[in-house]
Amino acid sequence: MSSLYNIFDISGSAMNAQSVRLNTTASNLSNANNVSSSVNETYRARHPVFSAELDRATSNMNNSAAVKVNVAGIVESDKPLLIEYSPNHPMADDKGYIYKPNVNVVEEMANMISASRSYETGIQIADSAKKMMSRTLRLGQGS
Repeated sequence: MSSLYNIFDISGSAMNAQSVRLNTTASNLSNANNVSSSVNETYRARHPVFSAELDRATSNMNNSAAVKVNVAGIVESDKPLLIEYSPNHPMADDKGYIYKPNVNVVEEMANMISASRSYETGIQIADSAKKMMSRTLRLGQGS
């Protein structure tokens, strides 16, 4: 029965990780069209980093502890910013350039769809575990 409880821990941590991914993607999309007058002030795309837990999972095969999904942090993309010559733009620097974020809207939409589906999978797993626990408890009732 404890392994079924671990499923809730694992699926809950996975849903939390996908929620972080959805939030960073939403942040990237909302800042995709921002313009600034310097490289240092320009928004950079952010992405969550999930730590690899495979080694820990295989070493815990005989242990009943759940191996959760871990969000190691959020990093900024190192892709180059978009620099555009627009001397009449109010945000242009003294050389006439404006700076746009390195956000790829198509890539972010794909990330959003993927994260949303992964989140839904976590819900389905938790629901299946709940149904299995309920059926297991009914076995003990003798009906």
